[in-house]
Amino acid sequence: MSALPERNLPPGRHSVLKNHLLQEIQLHEVRRDQAHSPRAATSAPGRWLRPGLMAMATAAVVALALAVVGVTDGQPASAQAAELLQNIASAAEQQDVPADIRDDQYVYIRSTVAATVHEGNGPGVLAPVHRREVWFSVDGSRPGLLKENTPGNRHQPLGIEVPGNSSNTNYRHLQTLPTAPDAMLRWLRKTAGGGTSNNQKTFVLVGDLAGESLMPPAVSAALFRAAAMIPGVELTPNTTDALGRRGVAVTRTDDGIREELIFDVRTHAYLGEREVAVKTTKDFTEGQTVSITAIQQRTVVDSPGQRPS
Repeated sequence: MSALPERNLPPGRHSVLKNHLLQEIQLHEVRRDQAHSPRAATSAPGRWLRPGLMAMATAAVVALALAVVGVTDGQPASAQAAELLQNIASAAEQQDVPADIRDDQYVYIRSTVAATVHEGNGPGVLAPVHRREVWFSVDGSRPGLLKENTPGNRHQPLGIEVPGNSSNTNYRHLQTLPTAPDAMLRWLRKTAGGGTSNNQKTFVLVGDLAGESLMPPAVSAALFRAAAMIPGVELTPNTTDALGRRGVAVTRTDDGIREELIFDVRTHAYLGEREVAVKTTKDFTEGQTVSITAIQQRTVVDSPGQRPS
């Protein structure tokens, strides 16, 4: 769910999925890479990363994004989705995290991503997948780096986080988050900026953290157990990530878009996510993949730009 924005938008970036539509760049045009990005390197609190929907600078796009279809606020999470999330949480508790992580190091995450490109007035087309790499300061005090293998080879510094901000997502701050699911859910809702009524923003934030952050195992487990408490979450038994890896997804639909968080069926490891249009409009065709990601590597390195050996 949205992801996408680099990690420099304030909390509440997903007030509606309209924000996705208005915040992304067109990956196929170099001039778009040179334009201002709301994910650019600033010191604004809250660092949201996930590649999401593409930018469309027309009033018609705003109207589309505000048209709510398939909103599932108020309905309980399905029993199947809740059971899967409990299994995912149990697997997360057993995950490995690099030992002896230092404050001066960087979390490195490599992924394959693609998002919809719009040309003219017709429905958009999913652009070819490309490599995306991010480096985040372990304690949030040092500038990070984003590299995307797009036309023009986008290289962009990522800003530092404001110390003491409760919505920070650097590894040191994530170590301080609650490990009780109900307390984690309260933090997610506060950080997403939607209050208790906007469950979609909370669900999208779960995907953001699962995708492009490094979380301590107990905190990661609490994240997925909290997701099981979000109304409207459902299970999609068969889907694929940006690498074609098949998995099972926990999903939520709002504003005409279904957010899919994809996990390995056997290991319950996080694979990536996908956004799918659930209704045909002037911009999307029903069933169309709007954006897609696959996480390939997540570790710790000593400097921005350094890749694991």
